Amino acid sequence: MSDTATDTETPHYGEPPRDASEILKRAKALAPWLREQSDRIEQNRRLPGDVVEALRDTGVFRMAFPASWGGPDLTSPEQTEVVEALAYGDPSAGWCAMIGMDTGIYASYLDEATAKEMFADQDQITAGLILPAGKAERVPGGYRLTGRWRFGSGVTHAEWVIGGALVYRDGEKEPSPTGGPAHWRQFFMPHEQVEIIDTWTTTGLAGSGSCDYTVRDLFVPEARSFRLSEPLSRKGPQSLPDAVLRNMPGVPLGLARAALDHFREAASQRTIPGSGERWSDNYRMQFALGELEMRYKSIRHAVYGHLDRQWERLSSVEDLDDLAPDERVEGSLIRLHAFREARAIVTRVYDLLASSAIYRPNPVDRWLRDATTMCQHIVTQDPFIQSAGAHLLGGRPEFPYSLGIVD
Repeated sequence: MSDTATDTETPHYGEPPRDASEILKRAKALAPWLREQSDRIEQNRRLPGDVVEALRDTGVFRMAFPASWGGPDLTSPEQTEVVEALAYGDPSAGWCAMIGMDTGIYASYLDEATAKEMFADQDQITAGLILPAGKAERVPGGYRLTGRWRFGSGVTHAEWVIGGALVYRDGEKEPSPTGGPAHWRQFFMPHEQVEIIDTWTTTGLAGSGSCDYTVRDLFVPEARSFRLSEPLSRKGPQSLPDAVLRNMPGVPLGLARAALDHFREAASQRTIPGSGERWSDNYRMQFALGELEMRYKSIRHAVYGHLDRQWERLSSVEDLDDLAPDERVEGSLIRLHAFREARAIVTRVYDLLASSAIYRPNPVDRWLRDATTMCQHIVTQDPFIQSAGAHLLGGRPEFPYSLGIVD
C-alpha cells in the first residue's frame, strides 16, 4: 500500500525546538495534517515513514532530555500536553509519540558517558516493553538476553528497543541487589538486532505497529542495561520509576477532545428528520453535550492538577517512598480513570450520532475502536485499582509497578 502523504504538506522546521512552548506549538500545528493521514496510518498498521519524521520534527522524541545535556527538559505536565495535542490529530501517532519520547527518561539510568554516546542525536526513538518477559544470563562484560515481548508500540520505526528481563547466574535466578527474590533489569538493544514479529492486526490503535519482538542469546553490554530503581546520571522527578507512565493520559484526553469537537460541529449543522428541529435547539442534544463536556473537563482538570502537584512534590523529595500513601496512589487512579472516561465519552458520541457514525469519512468509529483498544492496556486494568487499595490498607499490591515499586 502507498506510503505517500496526501492532501496538505506537513509543517517542516529544520532546526530542533528550543523549549516546551515551541514543541507544543509544533505539535498543535501538526495535528490537522495527522488527522488527514489517519486512514493511511490505520491501513498501514504502523506509522508511515513521513509521519515518523513529521513527529520527529516537532521535537517530541527529545523532550525528556535534560537541559544540562542541551535538551528541552520538559516536565511531565508539559510532556502530557504535547502528547495530547498529537493524539488530537491521530491517536496512533499520539500513542507512538508518548512511547518514543521515553528515550530521554531511560537515558537517566545509564552512565552519563554511555548515554551521551548512544544518544548524541536526541531525536532517536525508543520502543519496547519494560515488564520482565525475557531471561538475561550473566556473562563476562554483560548478559546473554533471550525473550519475546508483546506490545512493542513503535518498534517498527525505533532506533533503540528496550526489553525487560530477569537476571540469571549459572542458570539460577539471581536475587535483587536490594534482597528481593528476583533481579529485574532493562536492556537496550539496537533495532537491527531485534526480530520483529508482525502480530499487530487489531481493531484499534492499528497504526501504532505494536508488534511482538524477540531476541535469542543476544549479548548486551553491562553499560546498556539498568535497573529502574537506580538512575546513574540524573536525579529528580524524571528519574523515578513512574516517569514513563505520567504522560500517558495525554492520548485519551486528545482523543476525547477530538470526538467532542466533532460532535459539536455535527450538532451545529444537523436537523431532526420529520420535525426539522435543529440539533442545536434540541434539549436532548444540549443536555448530552453539556454532560459530556462536564465529564471531559473533570478528567482533564484531574490529570493536570495531579501532574502539577506531583511534579512540585517530587522536586522536593528523594524518591517515591517519601510520599504519603494517598499521594502515591493518586497518579495511577487518575490515569486509569482518564482512559475509561475517555472511552465512555467517545461511546456516547458514537451513540448520539447514531447510524451516521459508522460511515467513512466520519472518524468516530475509528476513535471508538482506538479508545477501546487503549483501555486494554495494563495501566487501565483492575490490578491497578487493587494495588492502590492494597497500598492504602498496608496489604500486598498485585501490580507493584503501578505504584513505582520495582524492587
